[in-house]
Amino acid sequence: MATPKKKAAETIDYSMEEKIEALYRLQRIDTKIDEINKVKGELPLEVEDLENEVAGLQTRIENINGEVEELDALTKQRKEEIEQSTALITRYNEQLKNVRNNREYDSLNKEVEYQTLEIELNEKRLKEYAADIKAKKTAAEEAVAMCAERTIDLDQKRTELETIDKETAVEVAALKAEADQMRAKIDERLLSAYTRIRSNARNGLAVVTVRRDACGGCYNSIPPQRQYEVRQSRKVIVCEYCGRVLVSDEFGSEAGAAAT
Repeated sequence: MATPKKKAAETIDYSMEEKIEALYRLQRIDTKIDEINKVKGELPLEVEDLENEVAGLQTRIENINGEVEELDALTKQRKEEIEQSTALITRYNEQLKNVRNNREYDSLNKEVEYQTLEIELNEKRLKEYAADIKAKKTAAEEAVAMCAERTIDLDQKRTELETIDKETAVEVAALKAEADQMRAKIDERLLSAYTRIRSNARNGLAVVTVRRDACGGCYNSIPPQRQYEVRQSRKVIVCEYCGRVLVSDEFGSEAGAAAT
């Protein structure tokens, strides 16, 4: 029995006046939600920026530590090469004591010179690696300290944002439920237009009333014939200047009376 009732509810054909009124009420609800979000101020953006900064610092720290590990590996390799060269020099010097001709003597001396140069080169590289490691460790320490500071700031901002969300959660949930009821009365094409206009409007107003013969959004004068069509609520009328949907001031009065 529940299924037929649901289908019947889904096929309700609302009049244009009911759709326009629902659209106006949806605008009022969205405006209230906007006002609640204004209480958060820049907190959501600040939280997002801090999250990105902390993530960036953590990646930087990981990259620096990876570079230090590579330099440590190279340092170990160069030290091993120095040990090998030193061992070869010792062996060549021993062989020099038993040379039998000048050619053998010159060849061994060249090997000793070559290995000596290799040691000097590797020692130079070791000094460079040590300087790089020191600089990178300093940079890593600075990044760790900065990351710790930003994490504290992030935790504080998150706590502020969560507090506001908790304080307004019930009200926002009720408003969103009411907004869903209004959307159910509006066809998709009109809802799509509403969303588009609202996203382009600086103050988020896509639906405004005609007051004192003027558009409630841009305050440009509305011709009498246009005002009459708006009051009839037989079709959607938009302001020719700002593109907002115009509704009768009676909707605003009714909404205000209902609120009081």
